[in-house]
Amino acid sequence: MAICKVGPFGHPSGKIGNMVFYMLNGQPVCRSKGKPGKPSLKQLANRQAMAVAMDLLKPMKDFINVSFKRESEGSVKNPHNLATSYNKKQALTGDYPNITIDYSKVILSKGTLEMAADLKVSKGTDGLNLSWNSSIAENGVEDDILMVAVSHPTKKRASLFLNAAKRGDGSCFVPLDREWMMTAQMEVYVCLKSANEQLISDSAYVGNVNGLPESSLEKAEKEHYKVIKARFDQVATEYEHKKMDYAEGVIETKAFRYLEKEYQVLKEKLKHLPGKPS
Repeated sequence: MAICKVGPFGHPSGKIGNMVFYMLNGQPVCRSKGKPGKPSLKQLANRQAMAVAMDLLKPMKDFINVSFKRESEGSVKNPHNLATSYNKKQALTGDYPNITIDYSKVILSKGTLEMAADLKVSKGTDGLNLSWNSSIAENGVEDDILMVAVSHPTKKRASLFLNAAKRGDGSCFVPLDREWMMTAQMEVYVCLKSANEQLISDSAYVGNVNGLPESSLEKAEKEHYKVIKARFDQVATEYEHKKMDYAEGVIETKAFRYLEKEYQVLKEKLKHLPGKPS
């Protein structure tokens, strides 16, 4: 049963039939309730896109709550809603069921504050070294604060530094205290905020550290290459052993020719087969 607190023409609160009415961030919302039917291809694609975006953004919640705080104020969206919306539109690539993240297009903040130029990252012994051009061309001050987000996608985690350095410093060191962090994939992002957090810059992608992990396709190709290579090595050994006997007429011609044919086919196949060790 639903209740209309402000009369028959107001927004109800509760259940009417298979519809549920409630307030969300000051906005009246209505959704259906019940067992859904078989999802369409578009629905499946949207679900995967949402899951991929959430895997990226969920570990960076504290960063996003600051970076999208000003933009979310006065709207029905919270900072995480904004981040999800931006990245579902801009940072996803591929089609269902192979939707992935284009890390260079990830958006973690939007604003008018000038972003630093010439951003660079390098790996140290137990952390990352960041550097940037501290000069100011349009707006901003030396006391603007650098925020750093280091995404660890393979672990579904992130290392966040909300007050890493000042714009005027021109460089900083970001400590990473877990051994696996220094070897796993890292994607590095920064933005600048004013000291009073009233202004923020667009986020910037600094780069990848430790490369990308192998995809499921690449792993399958490598395994397939190993199987073919093992068979080729077996055939090649037998072929080389019997080649001299064939030349001397000791073995039957037909059997040897079958062996020779397989040897040649496998040898040619290995030349063009993906998955070959680099």
